[in-house]
Amino acid sequence: MDGAEAIVSTAVAAGMDVCFANPGTTELDLVAALDTVPGARAVLGTFEGVCTGAADGYARMADRPAWTMLHLGPGFANGAANLHNARRARSPVVGVVGDQASWHQPADAPLTTDIAGLAAPVSDWVGSTSSSLDAGADFAGAAALAATGRVATLLLPADHAWGDGKTAEAPDVALRRPAPATDAVTEAAAALRQARRPLVLLGGAGCRADGVRAAAAVAAATGAELVVETFPPRLERGAGLPAPAKLAYVPEKAAEALADHDVIVLAGARPPVTFFGYRGLPSALSPPGARVITIAGQDEDAAAGLAGLAAEFDAPAAPAPGAAPPQRPAGTLDLAALGAAVAAAQPEGAIVVDESNTSGVSYFPAAAAAPPHTCLSLTGGAIGFGPPAAAGAAVACPDRPVINLQADGSALYTLQALWTQAREGLDVTTVICANGDYRILRYELGRLGADRFGVAAAGLTDLGNPAVDWVSLAAGFGVAGRRAETAEELNDALAAALAEPGPHLVQACL
Repeated sequence: MDGAEAIVSTAVAAGMDVCFANPGTTELDLVAALDTVPGARAVLGTFEGVCTGAADGYARMADRPAWTMLHLGPGFANGAANLHNARRARSPVVGVVGDQASWHQPADAPLTTDIAGLAAPVSDWVGSTSSSLDAGADFAGAAALAATGRVATLLLPADHAWGDGKTAEAPDVALRRPAPATDAVTEAAAALRQARRPLVLLGGAGCRADGVRAAAAVAAATGAELVVETFPPRLERGAGLPAPAKLAYVPEKAAEALADHDVIVLAGARPPVTFFGYRGLPSALSPPGARVITIAGQDEDAAAGLAGLAAEFDAPAAPAPGAAPPQRPAGTLDLAALGAAVAAAQPEGAIVVDESNTSGVSYFPAAAAAPPHTCLSLTGGAIGFGPPAAAGAAVACPDRPVINLQADGSALYTLQALWTQAREGLDVTTVICANGDYRILRYELGRLGADRFGVAAAGLTDLGNPAVDWVSLAAGFGVAGRRAETAEELNDALAAALAEPGPHLVQACL
């Protein structure tokens, strides 16, 4: 056994049997180990951002660490954006990055870089194997740390992969969230009893089904308004579940939603702030003077905290909302029709990876009474998350259909994920919201005033000239595509794609 085989055997023994990989020369011993160690599955991404985004989607759905194999510093840099998203989502990810052989590093060969320096901003922990004999144990330690909801980056010098290795004890990698402090729950209960207009903001584990139900019970008992953070990592939604509103992205709307609340209880969410620093607006969205109490941080079991809070009020389960299921739209394919069509088409158990950005504003309310489903959001704002995350979610949950509601500008960042979906036969339907521009940037430019929008600004926010032919691009990656220009055509395209296993793409022309 060599060091690479020790790593792969440790991963498989721990249940981390899938490796999202884009290897190079320094990782070839790891590649060979994926063949020699029984039970390992290698999933190739033709761009490193596909590997890291897929690992994020996989980890969110599997509730155990995903692991990636990347090539030296430049390869890691290509995947860093989606590791940023994973870190913001508290997704458990182990990134194994091949490095130059330890004795070769002083030679400063062309691909030699400061990998640790590159990894630090998007990792919770960065380390290196200490030797080939310890490589398996070093991987086990990184995996155990990742299981607390962390991104752990492990550098593997090539000689530590090819040198003699030894087996390591497999770590327990089930996702672990510590219970919140009971005094925080008690403090929140006392504050809610005295509050004039309270609000409960959900995030993290508070957005799982048991967390949402407990939060609804608290809201019913106290009169608190129930809101979900703008981009929750994983949110369980649909018929039979409470349907809290989502905090708006637009800072003025978000501040308005929080205004006049004197007590804000955070359950798995951070204190809300604006996405950017805007002229004349404060960073904090909570109203001045509001009492903000955290019953569970992002790393803690917010669902347990909410259950404890409900128990403080002897709150019974809140009745399930009785909203009518979404209906298929007709006529013009606008944003309202887009959201309604996807919500009406999605089957029970669907995983919806939502990177629709401005185009998907109507989807969230439309899907409140859709069949029960899981929604994954863009937590860190680094676009290009949707296609690879959808691939990773499909690998984690092969028995569940995945829908990627995807902004067109963002899709261009990691469209190579379609190739991975085709090679692996993944049941992913990608809906491209084809409005032909970077609409979010046009909105932000509009905040600066119409006089700031000139020829350069128009050119840098436009995806036309040439227009992107998404159906042809999908075909080039081995994915069947279809174009929809009316609501009826979108209904039919979605029905056909979801009725047939495997990857599909629908270009929704808005």
